Amino acid sequence: MKEFIKSILNDELADEISNKRVESVEIFFNKSQLIQYFDYKMGAIYGNSKSRRSLANIYAIYSILYFYTNDFFNRPEEYRGFTGYEYMKLFNFYRSLYGGEKLQNHALNSRVNGEFENKFKKTNQEQLIIINDGKYLIHIDYLYVDGFDIGKICSRICEEYISILKLKDNKLVSDINELISLKNYSDKKDKISEFLVSDSEARIFEIISYAILKNHYSNIEVYFGYSMDSLVKEQLTLYKTGRTNANDGGIDFVMKPLGRFFQVTEVDVYNKYLLDIDKVMHYPVTFVVKTTRLSQEIYDDLKKYINIRANGMKVIIDRYNKAIEEIITINELKKWLYNLNSNEIDCLLRDIDLYYKLELNIPLS
Repeated sequence: MKEFIKSILNDELADEISNKRVESVEIFFNKSQLIQYFDYKMGAIYGNSKSRRSLANIYAIYSILYFYTNDFFNRPEEYRGFTGYEYMKLFNFYRSLYGGEKLQNHALNSRVNGEFENKFKKTNQEQLIIINDGKYLIHIDYLYVDGFDIGKICSRICEEYISILKLKDNKLVSDINELISLKNYSDKKDKISEFLVSDSEARIFEIISYAILKNHYSNIEVYFGYSMDSLVKEQLTLYKTGRTNANDGGIDFVMKPLGRFFQVTEVDVYNKYLLDIDKVMHYPVTFVVKTTRLSQEIYDDLKKYINIRANGMKVIIDRYNKAIEEIITINELKKWLYNLNSNEIDCLLRDIDLYYKLELNIPLS
């Protein structure tokens, strides 16, 4: 159980515990699948986590809870006759929340129920969100624990999660602004290098990795053409293709004109590497890994994992091995960073400024 959730439960249940109506926070937590689900989904509060923010799923539930606590808190019999909140009312509400501007409707329509069923729903239990001809409500079974309405507790958990994310984002903005304001180029490189650590915040690592790689590869020229007489010199250009942790099934960076794919990832979740390869039909992928371990070590470990996963089947082993184009780690990123000249550092900082503002929905100046 995350500490901020435990703190909220201790505060909200203090009287119930003192009056012996609730045995302990831990027992209460274990009785609530909804609170457990929030605890499971809110891993992004940790600075070194690659966990997704899961705003779509969390906000879908919170939007219902927000109106429920105002309309039906501690009124179970009235709620049992309720037919649900209109889709647009919920959609407009969670689009108004912090970071919710670009959220879609998938969470309300299926994603929450599907994930909740896989992780927490017991046999013969009803789904968490009842979908009723374009209206939505949370099943009453998940709103009460031993007769205690947890609607306000769950709403407070969501609101505190949002507050923690805001604090993290403000710290990120402050760090980036400090970096951009530096005058000495050696200081700029050193400050950028400080972000390149194995426990760095996932979004800033991806943004800075992209900026370094883009400016590193821009120094490399290749020749393309349909015949020797028609060869044209081109610079390698790297494109960032989506938002960090967008959960959109996309590849993080793409290189023109070579068509190389780059995926930013963690060191120890090798199954994710194979999923990334699968989603592009085994097209070669370069993995940018948030680790200070040697790239050859990661490559060797990944090959061992593939051998175990394939149980010796050559066709599967070859399929995945051929799809690993290159492993890039923090070591290579730092080396290439310090090789950049002052003009390239200025370009790198402009890239960082652009993409962190896009990431946090800050207006571009």
